[in-house]
Amino acid sequence: MQLTDYFKKFFHSSQSSGVILIVCVVFSLLLANSSIGQSFQNLLDTEIGTNLFHLKYPISIWINDGLMAIFFLLVGLEIKREIVEGELSNFKSASLPIFAAIGGMVVPALIYFLFNYGTEYEKGWGIPMATDIAFSLAIISMLGKKVPPAVKIFLAALAIVDDLGAIMVIAIFYTDQLHWLYLGLSGAIILLLIALNYFKVKKHVFYIIPGLFLWYFMHHSGIHATIAGVLLAFTIPTNESKTEISPLEKLEHQLHTPVNFLIMPIFALANTNIIFKAGMVDGLFTNFGFGIIFGLIAGKVIGIGLFSFIAIKSKISSLPHHSTWLHMIGAGFLAGIGFTMSIFIALLSFKGHPEIQDEAKFAILIASVLAGVIGYTLLNLVSKRKKKIGKEKVVIQ
Repeated sequence: MQLTDYFKKFFHSSQSSGVILIVCVVFSLLLANSSIGQSFQNLLDTEIGTNLFHLKYPISIWINDGLMAIFFLLVGLEIKREIVEGELSNFKSASLPIFAAIGGMVVPALIYFLFNYGTEYEKGWGIPMATDIAFSLAIISMLGKKVPPAVKIFLAALAIVDDLGAIMVIAIFYTDQLHWLYLGLSGAIILLLIALNYFKVKKHVFYIIPGLFLWYFMHHSGIHATIAGVLLAFTIPTNESKTEISPLEKLEHQLHTPVNFLIMPIFALANTNIIFKAGMVDGLFTNFGFGIIFGLIAGKVIGIGLFSFIAIKSKISSLPHHSTWLHMIGAGFLAGIGFTMSIFIALLSFKGHPEIQDEAKFAILIASVLAGVIGYTLLNLVSKRKKKIGKEKVVIQ
């Protein structure tokens, strides 16, 4: 099955933006631990906006809840297109990321819980469940053509389902209060968007304006606002035509550059400013640290691999096109990059305990770096191995 041109373009641009993203991560860490680190944090904590309609938030919130909703909109558009006419258009392909994501949430949470059962850290079981969609896609996109496009789509879909699962966990277990009025209003907006799609309304403005209201209501409901981007994406009209450009394709094209070269670098700068403190390294060698590290690294790859294996062997799902089990393992490691969402859950889990939050942040950083390096290295080695085998076959012939 052929990959759509727009998804190719998405990852082609991500390949170059991924380098920028890594540079921003390193720069942010250096900045946070320099003499101007506190000034940078103060900048992120600066509130902007208006008190009218309760829209005054720190810059960091505008980045994570506002700009990232646009990123999720773009990824949601890509996923929808693949469901309509691409790699996820049949049940066997589309079901695999769902099964994999469930395994990638259940097993890490179980590993963490076993390490920390009966301790003050027990309530942080949701920390290793999350996959940082932005960083995981950035890393795999840096491999370019070395990885089958279907594997990239699998990871993107898995990360979306994983993030939706993490958002549900936050809403049920880590949210102090859900505001049902705003949830109801969000539902009404979604129904409006579905109706617009049904009546074949094609102009973007008729979706974007309700989408802004959806973001506002979702944000005030107590559920992470980035979900609004995915929900909006799934209502944008598309078609199976190879000649006519759909509203979905047009919006994809418009979002590629600002997301990859502006939103993602800003996101990286704002979310990797972790201050290194004494005792952080010691914290890695505790049950708390082990729970996070083994949960994100071992738990993710075991959970994704095991549940994928069960789904494929039971003939419910099938392997991504042109992929092998080594590709799946590599993608499983990349899914262990928990980072932003994991840190977010850690902050919610240990409110009022900044020392525990700092330990969690450092463990998440280490685990995410290790998962990224292992995943990247494995997928790169698989590519080299396939090339070597291909050359040997040519010589024999």
